[in-house]
Amino acid sequence: MVDLERFAAETMAYFRALDEAATQRYHFRHADEEGGLWYIEAVPDRGELVAIKQAELTSAGRLHRYSWEHLEDEHGGLTDQAIDPEEDLLEIIPTEEFQRVWTQ
Repeated sequence: MVDLERFAAETMAYFRALDEAATQRYHFRHADEEGGLWYIEAVPDRGELVAIKQAELTSAGRLHRYSWEHLEDEHGGLTDQAIDPEEDLLEIIPTEEFQRVWTQ
């Protein structure tokens, strides 16, 4: 059990450090098969784009947010996979659109 707690703490510290040190941020939107919208804020890290904030606005209007402060819950969690905008069919959006959703 201690290893899981240590892993969770290290994961949280990694995403927090990326968020706090970011000088470049990219924002994306993706529609899923169920009619929900995903909003992603990503930063470059070691040649990849890493999601540091992720919000899901479900087709029912519920908002789920994930970041280093809240990595996961019963609805989902912050992706631990690198972001590839072309492969993942992500649409680039303005920072303001991401912030509008994130701060709802």
